[in-house]
Amino acid sequence: MNKSAMENLLQGQTAIVTGAGSPAGIGFAIARGLLSSGAQVVITSTTERIYERARELDASGKNVIGIVADLTEESAARRIVDVAIERGGRIDVLVNNAGMAQTGQSLEGKTLQESSYADWQRQIEITLHTAFLMTRAVLPLMTQRKYGRIVNVSSVTGPLVSNRGSAAYGAAKAAMDGMMRAVALETALDGITINGVAPGWIATASSTEAERIAGLHTPAGRAGTPEEVAAAVCFLASKAASYITGQCLVVDGGNILQENKSA
Repeated sequence: MNKSAMENLLQGQTAIVTGAGSPAGIGFAIARGLLSSGAQVVITSTTERIYERARELDASGKNVIGIVADLTEESAARRIVDVAIERGGRIDVLVNNAGMAQTGQSLEGKTLQESSYADWQRQIEITLHTAFLMTRAVLPLMTQRKYGRIVNVSSVTGPLVSNRGSAAYGAAKAAMDGMMRAVALETALDGITINGVAPGWIATASSTEAERIAGLHTPAGRAGTPEEVAAAVCFLASKAASYITGQCLVVDGGNILQENKSA
């Protein structure tokens, strides 16, 4: 497929990307990629910085709209869908990227024994429940139109590997994959696909020093970039991925393949 075809892959479509508030984050890179492919994009985050991201993507405001929303609230998911329909008249793509943490609310990594029930519930709520609420909100329209692409930004943590202090996060991401497979079976005859992208060590503004060092020990010798994750998401969000559903694509530079991860 040539460059011109890639640029017009989503022409005329409307996409929603959650968790796109960070200028150096995966969600923002995904929104930029979908916009470059021709889509109108609705982006969300929990703070007003989403308006800055929207202006950075499209100063005219014609093709991008930012919405402040706490997606753990059922009404917020419905409101985003209503805005997307009002703006574009359709919803073709949903990218569930929100999760792990919310701005201004620290979720310290604790062992399971150290975790309170509230800690556990909060991580499940912002990582898994947000994806459930948004997916459920877009499905009626996608089913009616007999077309849709849903892409979950999952993780290698939980479904494939784990770390100390990642019990709740890993459980939420693994549950996202389980939900994805069930929805894939439920919606395949309606022209809807749902897939996941599982990043490994990706260099973002929130990366810790330990995570940056870990990225150097991948087979690729570096951490990935948000744009590399976005490229996988944009493919799965396109018509070109029409016969792929219920699958998770790992984007980790081959890291989970190597048994010995020492320097």
